[in-house]
Amino acid sequence: MFTTRPELAGDFGMVASTHWLASATGMSVLERGGNAADAAVAAGFVLQVVEPHLNGPGGEVPVLLWDPGERRVSVVCGQGVAPAAATGERLLGLGLSLVPGTGLLPTVVPGSFGAWLLLLERWGTWSLADVLAPAIHYADRGHPLLGRVSTALGTVADMFRAHWPTSAATWLPGGAVPAAGSRFTNPVLAGTWRRLVAEGEAAGGSRERRIAAARDAWYRGFVAEAIGSYCATAEVMDTSGRAHGGLLTADDLAAWQPAVEEPATFDYHGYTVCKTGPWGQGPVFLQQLALLEGFDLAAMGPGSADWVHTVIEAGKLAFADREAWYGDPDHTDVPLDGLLDPEYTAQRRRLITGTASLDLRPGSPGGRSPRLPRYPQGPDVLGAADGTAGAGEPTLAATGEVRGDTCHLDVADRHGMMISATPSGGWFQSSPTVPELGFCLSTRGQMFWVEPGLPNSLRPGARPRTTLTPSFALRDGEPWLAFGTPGGDFQDQWSLHFFLNAVHGGMNLQEAIDAPEFHTLHVPNSFYPRDTHPGHLLLEERFDPDVLAELRRRGHRVETGDAWSLGHVSAVAREDGWLRAAANPRGNQGYAVGR
Repeated sequence: MFTTRPELAGDFGMVASTHWLASATGMSVLERGGNAADAAVAAGFVLQVVEPHLNGPGGEVPVLLWDPGERRVSVVCGQGVAPAAATGERLLGLGLSLVPGTGLLPTVVPGSFGAWLLLLERWGTWSLADVLAPAIHYADRGHPLLGRVSTALGTVADMFRAHWPTSAATWLPGGAVPAAGSRFTNPVLAGTWRRLVAEGEAAGGSRERRIAAARDAWYRGFVAEAIGSYCATAEVMDTSGRAHGGLLTADDLAAWQPAVEEPATFDYHGYTVCKTGPWGQGPVFLQQLALLEGFDLAAMGPGSADWVHTVIEAGKLAFADREAWYGDPDHTDVPLDGLLDPEYTAQRRRLITGTASLDLRPGSPGGRSPRLPRYPQGPDVLGAADGTAGAGEPTLAATGEVRGDTCHLDVADRHGMMISATPSGGWFQSSPTVPELGFCLSTRGQMFWVEPGLPNSLRPGARPRTTLTPSFALRDGEPWLAFGTPGGDFQDQWSLHFFLNAVHGGMNLQEAIDAPEFHTLHVPNSFYPRDTHPGHLLLEERFDPDVLAELRRRGHRVETGDAWSLGHVSAVAREDGWLRAAANPRGNQGYAVGR
């Protein structure tokens, strides 16, 4: 099978990510004696600089890690929580029925810094100064600006000038949109990182003590104070069409800390797939596997009408359950065992017929009645002239038009450690820049519902039910595959298709990534304005026309996108005594490196 690039193989180390500079940074750490945790942290900070439309220092990151010493998969939760003042009643009092997609109201505690430092402290070997050095270099000396960054800045430049002057000062040097390929710097951000390193080093003592001191400087020191002051004093335009201040305070940052959790898992044909808990959408991957276990996908064959139809229909059921049941398990009772129960799954599987469903059909695990939010009615207004440009994650329009995204990176080292991480949030197009710090805040709070009584209702101290969902798989109990993708609601579609291509299609990592991709927008969007497109099915135009015709005959509302436009999966694997890696050609910036 033709592939756009080779599947890499070696025995020293592998790094794959959504940007070549991050991958090269991670590999350079491995080459200089660092382990996978050191490499992932260094690459993660570089992603914040070179993909600022996709993530930033004020964002969040979930991480899955295989520790060869502990011989287990752990989840590092870098998802921040809603402020203490954030309640549905507060927003209803402002006349808001949805959490805005931009501005300061949807901000949550920035969790990525704490998570990266916890990963470094517990599993890494390098100092914070060493892992931050490449990111500081690119922020201070500059990096070649991606064309997509320039385009994204062009869509929000007028809004920055009129409403978000601190963002204009940071992202529009000289008042103009920087050109693709130009050298772009962020010296204020570089200064923030240098001060964090200095405060950590001033604490003295062990490597771990210095890392903890830098984390304190972020969550209980000058960073928290600057964020709290800005949110308390600034009022900025958001997608509601009005200006609002923020609810996030320094006390909210001080009260939060990253956590290490057990993964949610499912055994499938000799593979054990590990995901985050239901504070992320990760378990929908597991629910899809449970449903698909009852079908002979290998006999259908990847890319066939039967394959696409069955996978899409299973996904509709799993994602409907996400809508009705998922939320922060620290604040709501999520019946995850019931959702993965074989008897419940068998009942749900019988709903998959030869015809495309146009309905949203959550189930009743354990006999409990599902409750769905009151979804807004009306057209998709994302990016319209009403000031919503930059709203949402944002990922793709129904047509496949790229509006933004997330990042992903995977690392494997020669010692046996493997990591999958999906950094996101803090995009420059969704939140104004905190002027003293040089970065934006996460608007992940837009994923909450203002409506009370739902698993994902806005609550103080709760995690929003995020779409971020790195993946890890064991084969016969041994670590095999770390993988994932950007893409909001599509993450557990694209990454699932990659996994099924490898497991049932017999493809290597690069073949599984390069295979024609598809997804549905059938389930309501997790991001503002929560639009939905029942029966929608978008496929890359490389699919056989006969397959498209058959899917239309079965009732799918089929659209085709560009031949190489859907999905941004990357992966690293350990198999047959080798390390392997692959990255996505779509978008012309993802890269895998290793030896």
